[in-house]
Amino acid sequence: MSQHLRVAFAGTPEFAVPHLAACRMAGVSVVAVYTQPDRPAGRGRKPTPSPVKVAALEAGDTIEQPQNLRSGPVQERLRELGADVLIVVAYGLILPRKVLAIPRLGCWNVHASLLPRWRGAAPIQRAVLAGDAETGICLMQMEAGLDTGPILRERRLAIAPQDTAGSLHDRLAALGAEVLADALRRTLAGERLQPHPQDAAGATYAHKLDKAEARLDWNESVVTLERKVRAFNPWPVAEAELGGERLRIWSARILQLNSRADPGRVVAAGREGIDVACRDGVLRILEVQRAGARRITASDYLNARPDLGHTKP
Repeated sequence: MSQHLRVAFAGTPEFAVPHLAACRMAGVSVVAVYTQPDRPAGRGRKPTPSPVKVAALEAGDTIEQPQNLRSGPVQERLRELGADVLIVVAYGLILPRKVLAIPRLGCWNVHASLLPRWRGAAPIQRAVLAGDAETGICLMQMEAGLDTGPILRERRLAIAPQDTAGSLHDRLAALGAEVLADALRRTLAGERLQPHPQDAAGATYAHKLDKAEARLDWNESVVTLERKVRAFNPWPVAEAELGGERLRIWSARILQLNSRADPGRVVAAGREGIDVACRDGVLRILEVQRAGARRITASDYLNARPDLGHTKP
């Protein structure tokens, strides 16, 4: 049996944009788009709309930007919209229990991990940091706990050895939009999605990123350092002391898994990169960024630092 769905959407960053687009199908009406209030950004610190707001404005959607969802008037506004389901994708605001109960089908959340692993704010980066072989998308029926609700749909995705948080983000955003679109089509066809409870015993928490985590310590293992470079690209970007200068490290690869050189020593530098000794191996630096400058190859950086290029790999 075909039916019509009234959908309210809540999301804020770029990750949520493909999911909003996925809601635009025959039989679905986007009755309102919730996104966080405009925040100061850029050098002028001007109030800037979120990526979701920009997309919603282009589509002519009704936009709601409450400071939170706790007030009575905000909750009454959601009731007035008559949404069958509220779809939440990286919204960034807590949904009170009263809000969860307003839509007929409740609230669905798209989460970028294989729950219960990596509940929380930074599941993509934490998966890369941990060296996980795979991640995925879970469409979850929201409840009061943080990412604890039962799973409605799940899709897995392999993490490639060269994946950065940025490349994985883009692939997961596309996959999440596919999962959401499939769930909406099934619901439109009259199917009731069957929730499956999470196994709380396997739960891990993906803490929010801290810039301090991105500072590389050459006394760490080469595997840990290489993962950090990928996990913190594109934000906050790994930083390291190299030849007496603090640099942002955009890309690197493991050259060898053993080294007798002192950690932090440049053991070779040339066209292929800058090779730095770590606790137990050698990391080849491929792209760097000096303070106030643009991102460049390690080879180009060596043109300005001939003192590092005395040894050719």
